[in-house]
Amino acid sequence: MQDIGAVFNRIQENKKKLKDIRSAYTDALQSSQQYVDLKEEMGVMREKLKSLEATIKDGFSGEFTQMDDLKIDVASDMELLTDIAMTQLMKGQTVAVTDEYDNEYEPLFKVNFKKVK
Repeated sequence: MQDIGAVFNRIQENKKKLKDIRSAYTDALQSSQQYVDLKEEMGVMREKLKSLEATIKDGFSGEFTQMDDLKIDVASDMELLTDIAMTQLMKGQTVAVTDEYDNEYEPLFKVNFKKVK
């Protein structure tokens, strides 16, 4: 098995290379006058689209309030689901759920590292 520090450092190096390549690509785009002109035109069109969406959105204020409430409910239920799954896993129980179409789901755990100050 590889050393965790070596793998972490390799990931960091590759992320830096990706950032450098993206930066070079962005610089090349910005040097193209056709790209700059088209981007400005898209900005104008985007503003028109936002204006139209705002006009239509005014008629759906109740639905948007309901959407916000549902988003909060889903987020809290997802946190509860995670807590239940972790508890079952730590007890050595099998963790799986089945939806209305008899599709079975198993948990997917992810580890992230945060920089320590």
